[in-house]
Amino acid sequence: MKFNLQGKTAIVTGGGSGIGKAISKTLAEQGASVHILELNVDTAQKSANEIVAQGDSAFAHKCNVAKHSEVKHVINAIAKNTQLDILINNAGIAHIGNVENTSEEDMDKIYAVNVKGVYNCIFATIPFLKKKGGVILNMTSITSSIGIKDRFAYSMSKGAALTMMYSVAKDYLEFGIRCNSISPARIHTPFVDGYLKNNYPDNVEEMFEKLSATQPIGRMGKPEEVANLALYLCSDEASFITGTDFPIDGGFIKLSGN
Repeated sequence: MKFNLQGKTAIVTGGGSGIGKAISKTLAEQGASVHILELNVDTAQKSANEIVAQGDSAFAHKCNVAKHSEVKHVINAIAKNTQLDILINNAGIAHIGNVENTSEEDMDKIYAVNVKGVYNCIFATIPFLKKKGGVILNMTSITSSIGIKDRFAYSMSKGAALTMMYSVAKDYLEFGIRCNSISPARIHTPFVDGYLKNNYPDNVEEMFEKLSATQPIGRMGKPEEVANLALYLCSDEASFITGTDFPIDGGFIKLSGN
């Protein structure tokens, strides 16, 4: 079976919803034992229960990725009972605004989750991955490669996740650790639905179509499509790939003219 993850243990941060949930489910379907780290443990548990109900393996853990000691505690506890093989740095928060209307509080919050959170998880996991090698995958964004209006803080954070990927890939080649990243464009997740409902309650369908049309391919991506790419990069079939960012953007970067 291609993309076989039997016997592998994967940690997925933010794996309770959206892209993270799709990744957790997809890795588990291919045999991985998936540990979902979420600030909201109920969300994580619900996703884990769905995976287990399908006959696969998943566990839920309450964890604030922005807290260094908390991340170390949770990951150390997981590693006591299993060899860690895969880390998916998916947890993140969004922010809309330019530099003038991004408050210091907003900036600190974005940094704490989207930048320090990635660092915290890599820092805690690397000692265990060094034993037998493994995979680290950072979820970045097209905003880490091109300019998007009113995404100042978010772009900063995703650019940091991208360049952390390059550094880790270089530093840990000798330990058999591969590190890559995925840069999605707009993906249809519950976050998008919530954003439209809160900001455009009177014309949700119209705005959904407008946002979809910004992708040259004519639609938003699906979480499962991102998850399938993540599965490939975590599998042995991708053993020759490291230090590379993979846009999954419906042609946005190259074809939209931005």
